[in-house]
Amino acid sequence: MTDTLSDYLTRVRNAIKANNRIVEIPASNLKKEITKILFDKGYILNYKFEDQEKNQGVIKIALKYHPVTKQSAIRKLERISSPGLRQYTGVSTMPRVIGGLGIAIISTSKGVMTDKEARTQKIGGEVLCYVY
Repeated sequence: MTDTLSDYLTRVRNAIKANNRIVEIPASNLKKEITKILFDKGYILNYKFEDQEKNQGVIKIALKYHPVTKQSAIRKLERISSPGLRQYTGVSTMPRVIGGLGIAIISTSKGVMTDKEARTQKIGGEVLCYVY
């Protein structure tokens, strides 16, 4: 598989469409960091990293739904940068997702972070995805 991040986002999108509570995803360091960001920003309920002997393990994500309407906290996951067409941004051209209501996840030289964190640290990087 050439684009593991797209696989991650697609598995989460498919689990939301199927109204699943838990989704299992093969782990990598990038996926772990994105999962931590989604948890910190309130888009998922909980997560768990399960290590295995042969490979990097599995990430189990508990998805978050509204108790009455059963609508997911994640409305849309959109992949921006792809292996064939990388999308880089500087501080001055940092994207604002839905006027600041959503988040852009950016891979910088100081790690994976949201657009707001990158803006405050005045660093740019590769725009991985939008979440809202």
